Amino acid sequence: MTQREIRAGIPAEVRADADGIKVEGYAAVFGERTNIGDMFEEVIERGAFTDAIGRDDVVFLVNHEGLPLARTRSGTLRLTEDERGLKIETSLDPEDPDVKSIAGKMKRGDLDKMSFAFYPDVQEWDESGDLPLRTIKRASLYDVSVVTTPAYDGTEIALRSLEASRPQQISATEFRAQQKARLMR
Repeated sequence: MTQREIRAGIPAEVRADADGIKVEGYAAVFGERTNIGDMFEEVIERGAFTDAIGRDDVVFLVNHEGLPLARTRSGTLRLTEDERGLKIETSLDPEDPDVKSIAGKMKRGDLDKMSFAFYPDVQEWDESGDLPLRTIKRASLYDVSVVTTPAYDGTEIALRSLEASRPQQISATEFRAQQKARLMR
């Protein structure tokens, strides 16, 4: 039996508001190749998580370990797919000691990447290149995580408190435009 695998994904924005610490972004991105330990390259195909969303109980963790910060079964973690990848949305409890332990690290940029753990349900291999290319066509999901060392280096996660990041001299419209531009990078 194949064991679960762990890979990283891309951008998530984290910000504090009255309802908690909001996390929104991508745990996996479609169509991006990555090198897996110089053994093979891998790419996630668009739609690979369609069956998993709503079926699998997925937890939000730190470095794929520990107690869940949020989970799909309880409704505190929402997963969707769009043209870019596997999108995550959650509101973390700011009073949770585990959340408190990572919030400062995310704010400083010490924890700035994301990852996902999966089982490849359907995969395809192309052995014609220098390194084999593995395409993940369908996958089951175990977790999405904020991580220190991702497999896909294009990932990022950032903590943005509205009060700390909004300069006093710009309008709310300008601020929203800046935040949107950051997400589009």
